[in-house]
Amino acid sequence: MWNFIVKGGPVMIPIIACSIFGLAIIIEKFYFLRRLKMDSSAFAQQIFKDLKANKPQKALLLCEQNMDFPLAAVFKLGIERRSLPSQRLEKIMEQAGNNQVQKLEKRLGALASVIGIEPLLGFLGTITGLIRAFMSWEQAGANITVNVLALGIYEAMITTAAGLIVAIPFYLCYNYFISRIKYISLDLNNHGAGLLDVISELKEG
Repeated sequence: MWNFIVKGGPVMIPIIACSIFGLAIIIEKFYFLRRLKMDSSAFAQQIFKDLKANKPQKALLLCEQNMDFPLAAVFKLGIERRSLPSQRLEKIMEQAGNNQVQKLEKRLGALASVIGIEPLLGFLGTITGLIRAFMSWEQAGANITVNVLALGIYEAMITTAAGLIVAIPFYLCYNYFISRIKYISLDLNNHGAGLLDVISELKEG
């Protein structure tokens, strides 16, 4: 493996550096999203049940016990400010939901940059490798051999492969993170609307 890295030339340095940076983001995201698994429907129904039973403090306590979850954080804010006008409360909860989604999306932009840069670095290595091969050919002239060209060709092929080997699995991970965040965002919207309906019903009652 070390031999291949050396043959890949200097462009392998940023390729490896970006891959380490991207991998750190992926590990952190997997760990973070894994901790967010909860039965959101059961949680929301319990909150609605407590509010309808005129037990807002019990609902707030349940939210506080689950504050690591975005839905609990949004519900807590909604319950605490339930006395506000419906439109004002809706905007506050919508903003709170957006803030939670922004937390979930943290560093995904950097990961997307790594995914885009890696193939470009591989392509750069292809160009520098071919330049190196042609310069060797020019210097050798009629005495050109495969060994003379091999170093530049190795650089061209290895960097291209390295860039793609990093970018492809990273891209799959990125899409997984996006799909999970969309699912959580949909949960926030649906259950948030449910909470607003319950609060409106209680005000009218």
